[in-house]
Formats: sequence, C-alpha cells, structure tokens
Amino acid sequence: MKSSVEPLEDNKVKLNVEVDETEFDKDLDTAFRALAKDVKLPGFRKGKAPRKVLEARIGTEHARQEAFRTALPTYYSEAVIEHDVDVIAAPEFEIVSGHTDGPVTFDAVVEVRPSIEVDGYADLEVEVPPLKVSDKDVEDAIDQMRQQFSDLVPVDRASAEGDRVKMNLVTTHEGEEIAGMTTDDYVYEVGSGGMLPEVDEAIVGVSAGDDLEISAKHPDETEEEPVLLAITVTEVQETVLPEPTDEWVKENSEFENYKELWQNYHDKLSEMRINQGGAVRRNNLAEAVASLVDDEDLPNAMVEHEVENRMQEMAHQLQGQGLNFEQYLQFSGQSQEDFFGQLRSSAEVSAKVDLALRSIAISESIEVSEDELTEEFDKIGVQVKKSGDEVQADFEKAGQVSTIKADILKTKTLDWLIDTVKMVDGDGNEVDPEELKLLEPKEETAEEPQNEDQPAEDNAE
Repeated sequence: MKSSVEPLEDNKVKLNVEVDETEFDKDLDTAFRALAKDVKLPGFRKGKAPRKVLEARIGTEHARQEAFRTALPTYYSEAVIEHDVDVIAAPEFEIVSGHTDGPVTFDAVVEVRPSIEVDGYADLEVEVPPLKVSDKDVEDAIDQMRQQFSDLVPVDRASAEGDRVKMNLVTTHEGEEIAGMTTDDYVYEVGSGGMLPEVDEAIVGVSAGDDLEISAKHPDETEEEPVLLAITVTEVQETVLPEPTDEWVKENSEFENYKELWQNYHDKLSEMRINQGGAVRRNNLAEAVASLVDDEDLPNAMVEHEVENRMQEMAHQLQGQGLNFEQYLQFSGQSQEDFFGQLRSSAEVSAKVDLALRSIAISESIEVSEDELTEEFDKIGVQVKKSGDEVQADFEKAGQVSTIKADILKTKTLDWLIDTVKMVDGDGNEVDPEELKLLEPKEETAEEPQNEDQPAEDNAE
C-alpha cells in the first residue's frame, strides 16, 4: 500500500491510497468467504463453495463492493497512522480506480484538528478560592455541631428568620379542604423555604395568638385557582445552642476541651480548602484559557465528538448504577433539552481548551520528551498490569501514541500556565505564589478529590 497526504481548504486533507492488485485480492478472498455463507450452491455445503465457483455463478462485482466496504476503512486507518493525521471527523471515500478489476486507488477527504493562534494568555487573571481559614469559619463549623444538641425554647416576641413557628393550619381550594395541607401543631423553621413562598414571607414577624389568612398559588401549576391558608400561630420558638464549655466538649466529642476541638476543625477546614482549591484553580484557569478561542475557530466536529464521548461515558456509569437515561433525568429534575444544552456547552469549553493549550505549547516551545512519554506508558502499565514496553507497543499498533503525547503536552502547558498566570482572590487581590504551592498535590496522597463537574481540560479531545 502506498499513500500520500494533500492539504485542502476548510481545514481538510485528502489522503490518496493505492493498493496493488495482489494485496487487494486477499480482501476479495475474504469478501467471497463472507458471501459464501449466504449462497446455496448444488453440491456444496453452505459456506463451503470455492471462490472460483462463486465467481462463475455470481460474478465478482458484488464481492468487490463488499471488499471496498470492509477493507477501505482499514487501509485508510493505516494511512492516517503513517502520516500522523489528526482527524476529528469521519472521512468521505471516493474510489478513483479499480472499480471492476486491477489495483485500487481511492481518496479519503477528512476534517482535521485546526492549528490556531491564541493571544492574551499572558495577561489572564484567574480567581482562586481563599485558602486561609478565619476564626469565624471555624466558629460557624462548630455552631453546626452545636445545632445537633440545640433546644427549642418558647419566646414572647415576634418571629425572625431561623426561629420555629408552631401553628394550626387549614388549607382549602375552591372551598374544599386539602387533607395533606391541613394539620395542627405544625412546627416550621422561618425562612427555610419548605412551604409556599407566600407563607414563608407572611410568617416573618408573627407572634403567638396571631391569625393569618393567606392566598397562595396552587402547588399544582395546572390549577389556576389559588389555595387559601388559615393559620393560627400558637407559639414562637427560639433555637438555643449549648455553651461550648470544656465539659460539654468532653461529653459530646472525642476531644478533651474546646481548644482541641477548635484546632481540629481549623485543620480539617484548611485541608478541605487546599484539596478542593487545586481542582477549582485548574477549572477556572481552563475556562479562562477557553475564553481566548473564538467560536468561529471551533470545529463543530470536535464538539460533536466530545458530546458523543461524554454520552458514552455517562451511559456506562448509569448502567453500572442500574439506571437508564430517562430515570436520570427524573432524578436530576432536568428536561432533556436542558441536559443536552448543558452537555454541549461543556463540550464546547473542553474543545476550546484543547485548541488553546496546543497553541500555547507551540508559542512557548513546550514539548514532550521521550522520558516523559516512557514514564506515562509505565504509569498506564501499572493500571493495566503490563510493562511499559508492552503498553507502548499496543499504542503504536493502534496509532495512539500521538494522542498520549497530546495529553501529556496539554497537562504540561496547563502546569506552565499555573506557574505563569496571575492568580487573584475574590476581591481581585493578587495571591502570593508561595501560598498557592499548598494547592499542589502531595505525592503521598493516593487519590485527589474530584469535583462533580470535571475539569474542562481533562475532557478535551
């Protein structure tokens, strides 16, 4: 087989492939064997008729078309690997010669990943989450613990957000009581959002003995008539937290005193912010880099490929959980339209990150060394229980070495940006680079925490 590559307009190339007659004849043999399984000839068992007999009976045209269908994609893939063509879409085949006999020549026109130039990455400012834990952060966390041991105490004053209001409630719709919304001695936390919005708003500032009549939109949006709620407030209750004395701490925790408890919460909050901060920083940086790529520079084929990959990954995950796509939509409360809209938006960001990082790598002369490639094959080998050499051979056979190189290159480029781009806090103040070093993963950490939304760069094609 011989092949060549010719660049075309609109971000496409044309692969020209020549297959000599002897080589293609092997594909014809395979095609005839496949056809023999469906042809009954007198004197031969099904699937056992020789090629010459089949040629005499049905001719070669049908077998040749079958050989084109099955063999051309293989020759095309070999040519893509040989010339390291970075395809991003399915090819369009055209047989140039050899339609009926002799050697075969065909063209494959395919869209490739564009090489773009991005500007402005040196001037990016990326927001990072605060790492320092304040005294108030610790005290708020301890207050959440104290809430578990809190008491509700009746108070002689108007209700405020966070208080509990005990009430008798009668709800009617078009003159008929609604059983599920009629009850006595119902206790509700003011401002919690657990009741109709009109009720939530009305019970702020009420006192024991107050009577309220409220008209509210029916929970069933198909109902036009409102519901009417008659409420009698019987009691306002205040949440009283226990005093966090050393004695209380010793009785209700594993610590001897409040100082130990405070320090434990401080250390855990610091560790949590550091673990989460690294992923958030990479996410924010990736999104900032994606913003440098214009929509017109983004091939639709890249986005569609990313969407397809994510859908396949999600289908696999749902299958492992015993769910189907419709059940997932019900549980997540999303419409199909919203789901695919968010999926495509995320895929677009991922594809833009891919293009931007490749462009920055070229501009900054960032490359992948042979040692780095070998190290990556060794890492994969540990996961699949093979040697690094075996993994490398597998990737070379599949023509995927360039893909591994691209992944390493994008990771190196993102790391370079992390060390280069200005990082700021929520108020726009520049963050000390020494402080950011805390965000770097520690070697002894077995696993890094994962966000629900994966970083865009990890999903880039």
